[in-house]
Amino acid sequence: MNGFGVHTSMWTMKWDRPDAELAVQAAVEYEMDFLEIALLDAPSVDAAHTRALLEKYEMRAVCSLGLPEPVWASRNPEGAIEHLKVVLDTAKAMGAEAVSGVTYGGIGERTDLPPTEVELSNVARALGASAKYAKSLGLQFGIEPVNRYETHLINTGWQARDMIERVGSENLFIHLDTYHMNVEEKGVVNGILDARDHLKYIHLSESDRGTPGEGCCDWDEVFGALAAIGFKGGLAMESFINMPPEIAHGLSVWRPVAPGFQEVMDKGLPFLRNKATQYHLV
Repeated sequence: MNGFGVHTSMWTMKWDRPDAELAVQAAVEYEMDFLEIALLDAPSVDAAHTRALLEKYEMRAVCSLGLPEPVWASRNPEGAIEHLKVVLDTAKAMGAEAVSGVTYGGIGERTDLPPTEVELSNVARALGASAKYAKSLGLQFGIEPVNRYETHLINTGWQARDMIERVGSENLFIHLDTYHMNVEEKGVVNGILDARDHLKYIHLSESDRGTPGEGCCDWDEVFGALAAIGFKGGLAMESFINMPPEIAHGLSVWRPVAPGFQEVMDKGLPFLRNKATQYHLV
């Protein structure tokens, strides 16, 4: 998990054969190192087809998701474990290197109260079992802190660090996201420093989830902090252009964040690559 990647939301949130071919070919045209595949319906995926595509174009992949409500780990850890087994099996069959995202819960999961010890214990149990299963498949397994409007469970780098150290699995890593950090951290540097011992992946997403370089994120702070800790992980650009209603609801995306993928890829991608080069991250 290194180099520059892009989330499939740039083109699609489905992963059937036509959308897989569209996204992989587009990622190749933009010379991405890897593709982050939104694995929202693992049983429906033609894993052999995806593996063949990735191998044909020499494209690496990471998979990501949030848990559906019936198997939120905070209240149904056994259901979460079973659900994640299917996801991990599918990711392995596809040829992916890791599974990450809101693997501990749902996007839009809130109780209107701070997380309880019971909820955190359930999450730790589900993550521990899932990380162990991922390790048996040779996969890395990540958790992504997201903002307070999307979950009440893990919002910051230090909360993700504490959960990983509670679980104690060596293949469990932190996956940060600049959009969420812009909301939750007392400075992006602090979030990166808090996560540094477990940080292997980061979403590069603008403050409005639109085109990087045209919002409020302090990109020199982001890349400077990553350089300071010697970050060697994956840099994945994420912008939500194509949102099905159920995902838009969880993310609270109510208007277009950019005119289309061309603007984000043609303006935002060079901006981020230049910053990464400036700070010797690529």
